[in-house]
Amino acid sequence: MSFSRRETLVLGLGAVALGFMPFRANAAAEDAIAAFTGGAEAGEGGVTLTAPEIAENGNTVPISVDAPGAVSILVLASGNPTPGVAQFNFGELAGSQSASTRIRLAGTQDVVAVAKMADGSFVKTASTVKVTIGGCGG
Repeated sequence: MSFSRRETLVLGLGAVALGFMPFRANAAAEDAIAAFTGGAEAGEGGVTLTAPEIAENGNTVPISVDAPGAVSILVLASGNPTPGVAQFNFGELAGSQSASTRIRLAGTQDVVAVAKMADGSFVKTASTVKVTIGGCGG
């Protein structure tokens, strides 16, 4: 099988583009975090993210997030084409600042939770979820 120069160039450029796609997905997640925090630095601790280490089906991955004293919690899937998964807002009368849901993951990736605390500070945590089948791309 022989390739023309044009076909070789197209295949090479396609391989390069696929090589940079994960970096762009992470950049989109970082952009979403920056928009949520207003550019402020997020500390560690104060928010708990519970997600399975291995998900047998990427179409329905159960997660829960808990951040006592939080006003808002943003959940992102850094490897998804659109990383924003959910944002939970809590009012003054909220009994607890926790939520749980099922999310869809495109593959093995980090799930990130960023919480805005009542004092205006931000905290974040992440958990890696290994997806064995399914997902929103495969």
